[in-house]
Amino acid sequence: MAIEMQEKKSNNFSKGGHGHDPEMFNHQEYSKNFDDDGRQKRTGTLLTASAHIITAVIGSGVLSLAWAIAQLGWIAGPICLIAFSVITWFTSILLAECYRSPDPITGQRNYTYMDAVRANLGGVKIQLCGAAQYANLVGVTIGYTITASISLAAVAKSNCYHKYGHEHDCTVSTYYYTVIFAVIQILLCQIPNFHKLSWLSIVAAVMSFAYSSIGIGLSIAKVAEPHHHARTTLTGVQVGVDVTGEEKVWRTFQALGNIAFAYAFSNILVEIQDTLKSSPPENKVMKKASTIGVATTTLFYVLCGVAGYAAFGNDAPGNFLTGFGFYEPFWLIDFANICIAVHLVGAYQVFGQPLFAFVEKLCSDKWPESEFITTDHMINLSCCGQYPFNWFRLVWRTLYVIITALIAMIFPFFNEFVGFIGSLSFYPLTVYFPVEMYIARAKIPKFSATWIWLKVLSWACLVVSLVAMAGSLQGLFESVKTYKPFNNKH
Repeated sequence: MAIEMQEKKSNNFSKGGHGHDPEMFNHQEYSKNFDDDGRQKRTGTLLTASAHIITAVIGSGVLSLAWAIAQLGWIAGPICLIAFSVITWFTSILLAECYRSPDPITGQRNYTYMDAVRANLGGVKIQLCGAAQYANLVGVTIGYTITASISLAAVAKSNCYHKYGHEHDCTVSTYYYTVIFAVIQILLCQIPNFHKLSWLSIVAAVMSFAYSSIGIGLSIAKVAEPHHHARTTLTGVQVGVDVTGEEKVWRTFQALGNIAFAYAFSNILVEIQDTLKSSPPENKVMKKASTIGVATTTLFYVLCGVAGYAAFGNDAPGNFLTGFGFYEPFWLIDFANICIAVHLVGAYQVFGQPLFAFVEKLCSDKWPESEFITTDHMINLSCCGQYPFNWFRLVWRTLYVIITALIAMIFPFFNEFVGFIGSLSFYPLTVYFPVEMYIARAKIPKFSATWIWLKVLSWACLVVSLVAMAGSLQGLFESVKTYKPFNNKH
């Protein structure tokens, strides 16, 4: 029974993780192998935490930055990139203080973002945090399905252009590739403890750096071409030339959402901090890691956004690796898009597994006597050893992947969806909860100078998130008007 296995694990865990009572060990041996909460000694360092942050932040959001800069122009574009960077860095510093409660160095550990909110704020805000987190996870998995299918279709399209010429009609349906991606995810989703497969996360991280670097390199090469001329302006796309006045406003709002999506990593910051060893103190190491991670990411993003805008100007495509601003070398375009797809195979699982675990724990707690939900059937696999097959996990996770794939087919709009996810998660997870927890922990008096400017920051970010959401939703509505479901081609 799965429940019996879990109870056994819990008992072992409380005794040090090896099934022996800690009293059998002397204090020195116990401290050497286990942390103050009885868990295996954490080994994370400044280097590993910085790497986790960079890996989490640099993702498919980088693909839309050239388009975002094109909507904002040379002045507002880089300023917005830097502003989001500074805000993300500042609030991550505040959030790093919330890993332990009540004392940031000796207090009890909070293993997840929701645990930190529960310890510092409590009440209905716990549910609000959970709703924001899991809505973000669902949105990201849908967004990744859209992006992966477009990238796979771009490989076929690139080969077509190379074979028949750039003027040839090489439109390709993305639905075939959406189905392929979904089938791969259905298989991977059946792995119950995916966090043990660190190799896939490492591969995904390498892929994200690879396609981002290729994008920057191709942009620089395009700018260096003889007679290259891309129409760029200080204020971005021009009213009356590129867009109408109304479109300019909505696109500007949507661009803010795209940038917000590119910087989002707060929903896993506490989990990253939980990997750090306790000496030096986790909060100090995490602050340094956040500084290094955000600074590195910002440099990368500015290069992608600025180089992409310089290469394409106001005509920058929504996704600068699948929008075919580049045609040659076709093999490098193919490789970049395959890197995107491979990265998103792993990234989908990184964001999906916490949601799977949450739902399965919720159901097992509510129906503990249901064998359909709680029973694991051990199956011997020649290549992997024993596999704990669970009927509920098979049905629920498969249905989830199918539903996200269907939504991706119905709304296959990359920029609009990315902007919507970014605007939805930026304010609550990146700004509101870190600020509110800091105010509560530091017992900052109401209407003091510090309280006022923190609230002003929070309210200003709320306004930015709302207008970004409005712009993304308007873009979705406009796209849906002229779109025929299940007839999408790129």
